[in-house]
Amino acid sequence: MSLVNVVGMVVLDNPTSFQNPFQFEITFECLQPLSDDIEWKVTYVGSAEDSSLDQVLDEVMVGPVPVGTNKFVLQADAPDHTVIPPEDVLGVTVVLVTASYKDAEFCRVGYYVNNEYSDPYDPETGPPSPLDMTKVTRQILADKPRVTRFPIDWTNGAQGTSTNSTNLEMNESEAMQSPVPSLGAASTPSDNDVTPGNFEGVDVTGMDTL
Repeated sequence: MSLVNVVGMVVLDNPTSFQNPFQFEITFECLQPLSDDIEWKVTYVGSAEDSSLDQVLDEVMVGPVPVGTNKFVLQADAPDHTVIPPEDVLGVTVVLVTASYKDAEFCRVGYYVNNEYSDPYDPETGPPSPLDMTKVTRQILADKPRVTRFPIDWTNGAQGTSTNSTNLEMNESEAMQSPVPSLGAASTPSDNDVTPGNFEGVDVTGMDTL
């Protein structure tokens, strides 16, 4: 039995500028007292072809965690575009929010991200190079998360195999025309049905017990 269940995640400030922070309002329930803090991590997939380009945008420890339902806002800086291959800055990629206990990951939520250049340009020549990053807009497909849950040993933190994942589905009506990337080395599938908009981001500036 999992002692911590992520029950809601809301993407805040979406869509927004590429340079603005990511913000997720996270709601989770804790069923029993925990001896350690929970680690939350935000990872940006820089290239579907090279997992070494994944960027960890933030890692925070949250605790002590009270028993009951808790809510906080997790905020992470925007990725460093200078280490992303120029051909991968625009288009579709993935951002991952993961939760771990004693170094064992027990929940992962992945979202598709679409980056578009706001100024018109000739599709034959492409956008200007180098890109003016102040004109790049980031939109997260917030109603199509992929949720993966991992059974772990809540005493020692050992991790088992993943269970219950939902697929990230491309919604063409969202104007995401680029090929769907793999989630890279940071991701693995799981299969829980997620109600659109059920998961939201949480800010670690403070945690509320509901």
